[in-house]
Amino acid sequence: MKKVILGFILLTVPVAVFAQKEKTEKPNVVLIYADDMGRGMLGTYGQKLFTTPNIDKLATEGIRFDRAYGAMYCAPARASLLTGMHDCHGGDAMTIVKAGIYKELDNGLTLDEIKSKIHTVALPAENDEIFLGEVAQKAGYITAQFGKLEWGFATTPERMQRHGWDHHFGYYDHLRCHGFYPPFLFENGKKIDIPGNTHVDCAKTTEYDSPENFKQRWNMEGKAVYSEHIIMDKLLAFLDANNPKKTDKPFFLYFPSQLPHGPTMVPEVHPELKNNPKLTQWEKEYASMVKMLDDDVGRIYAKLEEMGILDNTIIVFTSDNGHEIYYPEKGRTSKNNVNVKGEEFDNIVTRFNSVVAGDVFDGNNGMSGKKRDNWEGGVRVPLFWYWKDKIKSEKVSDQMVSNYDFLNTLAEIVGTPQIKEKDGVSYAKTLFGEKSKSRNYTVYSSKMGPALVTQEGWKLRYFLKADIFQLYYLPEDYKEVRDLAKKQPEKLQELKAILFKECNENWQNGLGPIQKRV
Repeated sequence: MKKVILGFILLTVPVAVFAQKEKTEKPNVVLIYADDMGRGMLGTYGQKLFTTPNIDKLATEGIRFDRAYGAMYCAPARASLLTGMHDCHGGDAMTIVKAGIYKELDNGLTLDEIKSKIHTVALPAENDEIFLGEVAQKAGYITAQFGKLEWGFATTPERMQRHGWDHHFGYYDHLRCHGFYPPFLFENGKKIDIPGNTHVDCAKTTEYDSPENFKQRWNMEGKAVYSEHIIMDKLLAFLDANNPKKTDKPFFLYFPSQLPHGPTMVPEVHPELKNNPKLTQWEKEYASMVKMLDDDVGRIYAKLEEMGILDNTIIVFTSDNGHEIYYPEKGRTSKNNVNVKGEEFDNIVTRFNSVVAGDVFDGNNGMSGKKRDNWEGGVRVPLFWYWKDKIKSEKVSDQMVSNYDFLNTLAEIVGTPQIKEKDGVSYAKTLFGEKSKSRNYTVYSSKMGPALVTQEGWKLRYFLKADIFQLYYLPEDYKEVRDLAKKQPEKLQELKAILFKECNENWQNGLGPIQKRV
C-alpha cells in the first residue's frame, strides 16, 4: 500500500494526484509576505539582539530555502509573485501606476473618479492571463488578501477581483502604506473609515532621526489605531468565518504585511527591547516592528491551532526583497549609497555591507547590497514552508527558487495543471522529500541593472552606470568580492547571451516594471 499523508502520496505518485480527489482534503495555504525583511533580522539566520521565535518555528519545524530570490523592491516583487513571471521582461508586460492618488479622496475626487484614472493608464490583464489568486480559485479555494496592496503603487477593487481575490482588505495606494495610522482602508471596494485616525498621509514620518522627528513619531494625536492591528483583526475574523470544517472549502490567504517597511513607527517599543543597552532608541523602535510581525505570525499559528485545522494548513513565510536601513544615525549607521563615513560606493569594488554601513543588526546577513541593488543582499530573501508533521523538520534546501516559482508551486499543491507559459516552475516535490524540476537560472531586475544566477551558483551582474558586466561564483564567494569576468570569458559570454534573451534582447531596459502616472 502506498503511504498517504493528507493529500499527498509520497515518493511514488506526483504530489497533486491525491489532492484532486476530495476538495475537503486539500490543504489550506497561508502566505505571509513580509516587507523589506532582510533575512539577517531573523533568529534562524543568526540575529542575536532580539528573538523571532514564531517565524523561526516555521523554519526549524519546516523547510528553509537558503537560495530564495525575491526582487529589487516591492512593486516588481509583487508583480512577479502574482503573475509567475520574472521582472526583466520590460515593455508593458508589468505596467504599474504611480502612487499617491488615493490621497485625493480627501481633496475632492470621488472613488469612481480615482478608479477611472487608474483604469485609463493601467493596462488590463489579457483574457487568458492567470494570476496567483485564480490558481487557488480554480481549485475550489476561498481566496483572501489582507494588508498592503498586492500589485504596483495604486490599485482598484476591479483589479483585485481580476487577480483572483474573493475577499480583500487593506490599502489600495502604496504611498499611504508608508504611514501606519490610516484614516481609511478598503474592504471589497468599500471605503472603511478608521475613527480617531486623522492624518491624510497616515501619519508618515521622516527616515532620519532628530529630536523633532522623535517628537513627531510619539505625538499620538490623531493616531488611534495602528494599521497592522486593524488588518490582523480582519484577517483573524476571516479565518473564523471560513473554517473549512464549517464551509467545506479550503482557503488560500495572502497576507502582505507593511512590516517592517519604514519609516520606523510603532505604537510602543516591544517589552523585549526596552532595556537593551546595545541598541539606540530608534533601533529599538525598528526592531519592535520586526517583533510585532513575529508576534502576529504567532497569532495566526495559534488561531489555526484553536480552529483545529493546523494539521491541514501550510504556512509560508517570505519577503519581497532584501534589507533596507530605516534607522540611520550620523556616525553610527549609514543609509543609501554611502558608508558610515559618508563616502560614496562605486558599486563596482566598494558596495554596501553591514560592516561599512555600521548596521548593528546585520540585516542583509553578511551579503553585499540591500534593497534596490542587484547584489545578493538586495534580492535574497527568507523563505520557509511549514506543514505540521508533513514537511520534514529542520530541513534546509540549497535548491535555488524564486518568488515567481510560487504560482506553479501552489498549482501543483492544490491539484491544478502547471501553467507552462509562466517563467516559474513548481518546487512542490522538494517540500516533501522528492526531487523537483529545477530552473537552470533565475533573473531579476534592479535600479542598477539586471542580473542572472544559475542553479550551479554562477552570477552575472550588469551595472548600468558603468556599462560593465561582473561575474561571480557564489558557492565560493558569498560576499561577491572576486570578479571572475576576465578569468572566465567563456562563462561570461554564455551568461550574457541568456541575459540578453531574458531581457527581451535589450538588457539596458531590464530594470523592472514600467511606471505610468495617473
